[in-house]
Amino acid sequence: MAILLGSIIRSCFNLPKYFQEGITFCAKTLLEIAIVLLGASISIHTVLSAGWNLLASIVFVIFITILISFVLGRLFGLSANLAMLVACGNAICGNSAIVATAPVIHAKHEDVAASIAFTALLGVLIILLLPFLHPLLNLSFSQYGVLAGMVVYAVPQVLVATASVSFVSVQIATIVKLVRVLMLGPVIFSLSIIYRQTAHTHFRLHTLVPWFIIGFIIMMLIRSSELIPETAINPIKFIAQLFTVISMAALGLGVDIRSFKKAGRRVILAATSSILFLSACSLIMIKLIDLNHITF
Repeated sequence: MAILLGSIIRSCFNLPKYFQEGITFCAKTLLEIAIVLLGASISIHTVLSAGWNLLASIVFVIFITILISFVLGRLFGLSANLAMLVACGNAICGNSAIVATAPVIHAKHEDVAASIAFTALLGVLIILLLPFLHPLLNLSFSQYGVLAGMVVYAVPQVLVATASVSFVSVQIATIVKLVRVLMLGPVIFSLSIIYRQTAHTHFRLHTLVPWFIIGFIIMMLIRSSELIPETAINPIKFIAQLFTVISMAALGLGVDIRSFKKAGRRVILAATSSILFLSACSLIMIKLIDLNHITF
């Protein structure tokens, strides 16, 4: 609701420019801090209990989604580079994947802008609509967590998409999304070989692995080492959830619904088809894999 109200306000009123700095801080920095704090609620045991079947399935779905999404993009008339940007953005982590992929395939600035424009808007739509699938499809908290982790673009958005369902969903979705984000490195490396640019392409760690992912892993390791008292876990969870709620409103204030038309019809069709394919694969995956053994 906070996101929806925020986006309506942004689309109907011209907010003063001096609001933008605070909106950006809440939508980005607060949400990233919430992700780091979330690491304190998850142990290495939890990740390992997910099982190799789930981890392998995530990797497989990512690669098949990139392939099919690229083909769909070409069928809808997108250039090869734009189709690849849309494919990687949908399959991995939205804008971060697009920005990391662009220099490897020498994408034009217009292609990057077009793919990012719709990805940002589609990402908000996904986190708004996804919670309704939990009761509609009769998914367990674990199943919904996997679904959210597979289809939501960014790690911060995972918290938003799952916070209203259950904290178990938040934890599982974060683990699944973490695996997807960590696949950015191998995907970029593979693309650099395909485009024969390995020797001329330079990567920066913060581009492939954002700071809050590193922070999340560090907090998870600290929790696994039992250096965080059990009495501190619930307060940390509360702060993470509070920051998430504040960020929801800020995310909405950063989205102008009118900018949908700027993305272009072909990009909209390609990106929407891609996310529907990813969603279908994810639903099949959660029905085939036993998730009851995951413990926190």
